[in-house]
Amino acid sequence: MVKPLAFKGDKKPKKRKRAEAGEGAGKDDNPERQVKAPRADNTEAEADDDDTWVSADTVSDISGPVMFVLPSDPPTALACDATGKVFALPIENIMDGNPATAEPHDVRQVWVANRIVGTEHFRLKGHHGKYLSCDKYGILTAASDAVSPLESFNLVPTADTPGTFQVQTLRDTFLTIRASRSAKVGAPPEVRGDETGITFNTTLRVRMQARFKPRLKASREEKARERISRGELEAAAGRKLTEDEVKMLKKARREGNYHETLLDLKVKSKHDKFG
Repeated sequence: MVKPLAFKGDKKPKKRKRAEAGEGAGKDDNPERQVKAPRADNTEAEADDDDTWVSADTVSDISGPVMFVLPSDPPTALACDATGKVFALPIENIMDGNPATAEPHDVRQVWVANRIVGTEHFRLKGHHGKYLSCDKYGILTAASDAVSPLESFNLVPTADTPGTFQVQTLRDTFLTIRASRSAKVGAPPEVRGDETGITFNTTLRVRMQARFKPRLKASREEKARERISRGELEAAAGRKLTEDEVKMLKKARREGNYHETLLDLKVKSKHDKFG
């Protein structure tokens, strides 16, 4: 389940302590209000609570809440409102205008990206639960409750610009920006889906929540395996350990053969004791 989004500057709510075991059991069927048992691994909990935003490097990274940073000056993000209107919304959370640091400040800038089962295509759901759609004229809306070819997109890495992507419709056209027809000076660009070729104006960055990025997940899992105290290792071994033995067991946890190494250590201890 996707957790509520947090934005830079928001105050984080204090976590409630777990209620006494069994207290209130069966009184509330709402999963959002049910008391959860504490996690066995603090690192895993920290990873689940990580609300920082990072850039997607490959298509396989893209999953969960994302933000499409448009190639405008100043930077804007693809957004939609509750009526399904799609537009470019200026980005406020950004450092020195660098699109690689952009974070959403408004839930309208956030889309949930998921692969469509059995395909390589993506569906993009807006904050209001409707899907992004592009009609044959290139007009973008976000008012669909279901996914059809109009709501299906390919995310294509840009060959000559690493870390950027093209949003391609199934008609082989691309999402692009164009100068606004508004008379207002500095008005955000217009966003359409009818560009026939790859250009600077079709080249986007995808920002995503760190906890959904596969490589960061793997890195956290590796750190979680490393996090074990000397006392825990000695309790598992049943005796005091030397520095070399502690290092050996920690290395084994990282490499995935901890239990085998621990068993060998116990067998060796018995041999040394009775040998």
